[in-house]
Amino acid sequence: MMYKKNPIFWWASGIFFLGLILFAITQNQIFLAFIIAAYLLRPTLASLGLAKKHVDERQLSLNYRSSNIAFFVMMIACVYFAAKLQAEESVYTGMFFTVILVGMAAKALFNVLLKKNFRETAPKIIISVGLFMTLFASFSNIDHGVFSMSFIMNVLPCLFVVGVGITAKFYPRAASIGIYIYAALLVAFICRRGFSWGTLASSLIFGFPLLAAGFVLWKEPKNSSEE
Repeated sequence: MMYKKNPIFWWASGIFFLGLILFAITQNQIFLAFIIAAYLLRPTLASLGLAKKHVDERQLSLNYRSSNIAFFVMMIACVYFAAKLQAEESVYTGMFFTVILVGMAAKALFNVLLKKNFRETAPKIIISVGLFMTLFASFSNIDHGVFSMSFIMNVLPCLFVVGVGITAKFYPRAASIGIYIYAALLVAFICRRGFSWGTLASSLIFGFPLLAAGFVLWKEPKNSSEE
């Protein structure tokens, strides 16, 4: 039997039936969040190392392979629907681009975080966030031309983050101060555009990892020229 009736099984079953009850009462599509949570509870806990005694090596291997394939399929589906909506000149095109960026950023971030060597991974997190910001800014301003002032002024701050990440290995606390200031200005700038799911997602994707990395660099400035 693939899934044994352990505590994870019963928690997942409870979440699943709670979602069905919620849908029966409210007819709200939010019940899908409960269904997804129930389905992904076991592999998520296993990936985070929180359910080792309830998951064997074969399950971990299958979860790893199936998750990568599922992620690839979901990205392709998002690209297809984004292109379809863009061809129809729909205002909802950006939602799929946001999902794509969230998925890619989350995967890249957790690939680094799960190594659990936070002092060494903090600069990599900053560099990754900077690169994603550069990619996002490039796509948003490509219509103005690569050598236009608008394109350059939007991409340069993102490349600055990449530079801070590179120097963070040698000057962690100086980089930490710079990242905190930059993250605060970034979140403030995004929020000034008005609340939307896009601005909220952008704030979380770019702001939270930078703040976390900045905290680690300030708290554990080991093996650096500042010691």
